[in-house]
Amino acid sequence: MNTFKPVFTAIALAIVSASVAPSVHADSLLMQRVQQEKGMSLPKKGMSMAQVERQFGAPTSKLDARGGGSAKQPVINRWMYPGYIVYFERSHVVHTVLNTPAGNNTNPQAPK
Repeated sequence: MNTFKPVFTAIALAIVSASVAPSVHADSLLMQRVQQEKGMSLPKKGMSMAQVERQFGAPTSKLDARGGGSAKQPVINRWMYPGYIVYFERSHVVHTVLNTPAGNNTNPQAPK
């Protein structure tokens, strides 16, 4: 009889359980973040820089542009606002991302 089989099975189950738990937690955090974004007034895809600045005010900072080396790599501009970053391809919004501080990953809705 092989005495290592039950031990191996227990170890395998522990490894699988440990690898699934972070994935489930990450999915939960992502769903919370999407719900939080839906409830906020954020710049929408396709808005121009002028529209964003008119509606949301001046950004706290404008980060250095990236890309622009070819037609397949357009210039990407990033504007920082309190709580989120707006990404522009050339001069139009392609995405707005909420800031999630590294120390607040377990509960993004908790006060800082």
